[in-house]
Amino acid sequence: MRLAKFIGTHGTPAVGLVRENEVVQFSSQDVTSLFEILDADDPVQKVESLLDNAQDTVALDQVVLLPPIDQQEVWAAGVTYKRSQTARMEESEAAADCYDRVYMSDRPELFFKATPGRVTGTGQTLRIRKDSKWNVPEPEFALALNSRGQIVGVTIGNDMSSRDIEGENPLYLPQAKVYDQCCGLGPWVVLASEYWKDHSELSQVKVQLSIVRAGNEVFQGDTSLDQLARSLEGLVEYLFRDQHFPRGAFLLTGTGIVPDNDFTLQPQDIVSIQISGIGTLTSEIVQG
Repeated sequence: MRLAKFIGTHGTPAVGLVRENEVVQFSSQDVTSLFEILDADDPVQKVESLLDNAQDTVALDQVVLLPPIDQQEVWAAGVTYKRSQTARMEESEAAADCYDRVYMSDRPELFFKATPGRVTGTGQTLRIRKDSKWNVPEPEFALALNSRGQIVGVTIGNDMSSRDIEGENPLYLPQAKVYDQCCGLGPWVVLASEYWKDHSELSQVKVQLSIVRAGNEVFQGDTSLDQLARSLEGLVEYLFRDQHFPRGAFLLTGTGIVPDNDFTLQPQDIVSIQISGIGTLTSEIVQG
């Protein structure tokens, strides 16, 4: 089941179920947020009950999709793939030992990424900082978590990063990661119970990144989730230690695709992230 937020038939944000090439809009009297579904004891059963009073069906290509987030915080994990460990060490010799030790440690790197207002959806813009000269997208498998710390959905994330700022000093990580339009989520949330039976199927999940500039593909990369060095459950367990999320949370699980050191994003680049079984998150890059 694919759950989306979009501009509904009355010109206001709505929630619905994506089926093939159409979206079934739920009644606003029954549900006003994705969280109400994701936090239900049985999200699938909740969706099925909402379909009984669904109002309208709209062609998917006629819908303006919104980022599939309500009031959740977005957090992210770092150095979870071998390639990302190497890339982070390349940013700064001074930080190399720090990132190497994080990769080997039981405790993962977790950091706050975005408030809902800093998140954009597919077809919208993502930003590169005007005070940075080395910016990259980070395609990531994203988890939708309920208030009880359970993985109830999956989506695609783009953890935009200013590598030169972070490389100058690891303490600058918040500035390299958190700013206006710094995070992409979408195109929708796929309910976890419908996405896999168990996490052994993660080896079949492929992640692809394409960057197009002036009509030409200037970067392409791919990986699979079997390259993750940490378990999804382990990342979630650490995130929920000594803090609670009454509105749930999204967790980006790290990137295994990192462009070469001589690559940086430019305004008007088109970044597309595709994850098998979910879809494609596409963003245009802006600056300043």
